[in-house]
Amino acid sequence: MIRTFLFFLLCLIGVFDVESHEVWVMVGDAVTLDSNASETEQKNVIEWRFNDMRIANVIMGNPTYHDNVRFEDRLKLDRNGSLTIKDTRITDTGEYKLSTIISNRESIKRFSVTVYAPLSIPVVTSDISQCSSGSKCSLLCSVVNVSHVTLSWYKGNSLLSSISVSDFRISLSLPLEVEYQEKNTYSCVLNNPISNQTRHVCITDLCRLCSVPFSDEVHYDGGTEVVIRLVVTALVGLAAVAAFIVLVYDIKTRRVEQETHQ
Repeated sequence: MIRTFLFFLLCLIGVFDVESHEVWVMVGDAVTLDSNASETEQKNVIEWRFNDMRIANVIMGNPTYHDNVRFEDRLKLDRNGSLTIKDTRITDTGEYKLSTIISNRESIKRFSVTVYAPLSIPVVTSDISQCSSGSKCSLLCSVVNVSHVTLSWYKGNSLLSSISVSDFRISLSLPLEVEYQEKNTYSCVLNNPISNQTRHVCITDLCRLCSVPFSDEVHYDGGTEVVIRLVVTALVGLAAVAAFIVLVYDIKTRRVEQETHQ
């Protein structure tokens, strides 16, 4: 009966948009979409829709909920018609529309809500197989499982390059080529409208193998430096053993000579 009555009213009244809002919230936080309803408006019909599906309404100050499956009792309406979403989730991202029938006219407020997941710190790697003859070093900044973010390279406070994604992607990467002997400060920044994560980069540490003459034959996979250190350590060890053998031989030779002369 109420649904039929509402449909009949909407056929008779004029409809006009009055406000649009953009709202950002972190996963797990609560967000309130304020109706700003006056006492006069509270006595009328107030309806909330999510992506064009009715989820709640207030008639004469009495709230009713219509989609407990999606929101699992996470919605709360006050008598003014303001809607609170508790324990927000990524799936709560979308458009929320508030319709208020006032004096045979329908006013509408739209709330574009985006729920963001916590950001991880970007990972920066170097590939010395891409070292160029001009003493350049190739860096790659990467993140996984991101949406609605921007990934950027900075040199000090100056923006060098950036890439953005609005939908969900498995991974996002941004390359950068630098001089391996540079002393400037570089950083890779991942951000969305409400938070950011930064990875500061030490060019000397990441690109030092680009100065090795045989670098074209070395593939940097995170373990190359360890292998080089092991080889150097082994050579030093062999040299120490050889020196010890020579010393022992020399001592024995001297003893034999002393015994012969006696």
